[in-house]
Amino acid sequence: MSKFFNHQLKTIERETMIKITHLVREDVRKSKIISGIILVYCPHTTSGITINENADPHVIMDLLYTFRKVFPANDPNYLHYEGNSHAHVKSALMGNTVNLILDNGEIVLGTWQDIFFCDFDGPREREFFVKIIEG
Repeated sequence: MSKFFNHQLKTIERETMIKITHLVREDVRKSKIISGIILVYCPHTTSGITINENADPHVIMDLLYTFRKVFPANDPNYLHYEGNSHAHVKSALMGNTVNLILDNGEIVLGTWQDIFFCDFDGPREREFFVKIIEG
């Protein structure tokens, strides 16, 4: 058995990392699946999904700072005409999926981990998908 969930997000900043763990946990609850694999997928080429620190918000700020420093938005050597090449690069490096273990009805995450939706070209209306596969 498997269950599929679709989530809508509206980002309000140019670049942001939004905790979505609570939404995935709610999907697990609704699915009634106790053991299996959870896939969280982002269908956007300027966004991504990651797992990282949840206790200190400075970690997220540092990640975004580093992305901006290494991949600046105003680099004159970018060729993409839309002007958001930096966001495509960040998305490609971040990745568009995470896979998680579901055990005894709980998502297996480290003590200080959360799942984040990362938008590098906001503000926009975004979506992500969750697939929970029993097994």
